[in-house]
Amino acid sequence: MPPESRNRAILERLRQVVDYAYEKAPFYRRKWDDAGFHPSQLKTLEDFETRVPVITKQDLRAAQEETPPFGDYLCIPEEEVHHIHGTSGTTGNPTAFAVSRSDWDSIANAHARVMWGMGLRPGDMVFIASVFSLYMGSWGTLIGSERLGAVSFPFGAGAPGMSARAVHWLKRMKPAAFYGTPSYALYLDEVARDEGLDPREFELRIMFFSGEPGASIPAIRDKIREAYGARVIDSGTMAEISPWMNAAGSHESKSMLLWQDIVYTEVCDPKTFCRVPFGERGTPVYTHLERTSQPMIRLLSGDLTLWEEGPSSCGRSYPCLPQGIFGRIDDAFTIRGENVYPSEIDAVLSGMEDYGGEHRIIITREGAMDELLVQVEGKKKVYEKEEVPEFHRKAESQLQQMLGIRT
Repeated sequence: MPPESRNRAILERLRQVVDYAYEKAPFYRRKWDDAGFHPSQLKTLEDFETRVPVITKQDLRAAQEETPPFGDYLCIPEEEVHHIHGTSGTTGNPTAFAVSRSDWDSIANAHARVMWGMGLRPGDMVFIASVFSLYMGSWGTLIGSERLGAVSFPFGAGAPGMSARAVHWLKRMKPAAFYGTPSYALYLDEVARDEGLDPREFELRIMFFSGEPGASIPAIRDKIREAYGARVIDSGTMAEISPWMNAAGSHESKSMLLWQDIVYTEVCDPKTFCRVPFGERGTPVYTHLERTSQPMIRLLSGDLTLWEEGPSSCGRSYPCLPQGIFGRIDDAFTIRGENVYPSEIDAVLSGMEDYGGEHRIIITREGAMDELLVQVEGKKKVYEKEEVPEFHRKAESQLQQMLGIRT
């Protein structure tokens, strides 16, 4: 669909979404009244992006504390809740996700559509190697694969000895696709070799990931592809915004596509919350177009990305994230006037052949200037062959090239 036609359809849907939320959710009615916005004022996408205030995870937690258990942004009767998921609550009170049966079906439909774009087809086996708990990643993959007509293998993860069993099941069943996190895929590579197996024996065609940066980092993507011989695809945004595959790569594209007719995404300046031009960095802001139980409307992610205008290499006209979602705004620190993101340091070091897998970031101040020290572990051969000075020189040079500052 041409972007202009799609934007007209999105605007019409946004009008319906804000009308519905204003009527059903005191949370939105109160927030929009305070901001001087009324749904009748929504005439253009620019109106939406400039008049509708963003909401934050802190807003959602506060609403659930005031109106337990689901907050006053729940737009359906509690008896219509079909699934409950949520955050772990490791940094505060957990946030509960109430999902109606119709929303559960909408998530399944959206994920099946995106997984088709990844190259999966009915009858393909999908090996799901992630924990089945509050975590929406595993459940979203399962219902998407079921809706697609794929063969679902919900293996799970996390139990003692499970990884060793996983590699033997992978060799035995030879699934078409694998879902998990990039770090777990790299760990399974090690486990397989300890078990005397070559991961290429699994004959995986597609490996798609969410839950952490990595699959869009060239060095990590290449390691996984080399180990398994499969196509590596990045996906995923926020559990709150499920269908979280609203940003995902396709079979032909390395970039993550923004499926704007599933979840409307803006990449915004983190201070003004206004859209940044294509080609610039910002933080994603998400709006549900299909969810009705707890619709998220301009939910601020706090993540960091860079977007570009479509079409992508697969021909789809959606905007895309060529580097994926590569950090958190609040993880940044400033060194001599430059914003530095730990994910950028990770990306540089992961691309070094002799990187041993561990590093430490230390910020010091001597006089008036901050200094950045990165302590890096090399592989064993670096020390055996007395190559430490050359290893340090390469790390220093590549970090300075990426960060723009002396390290």
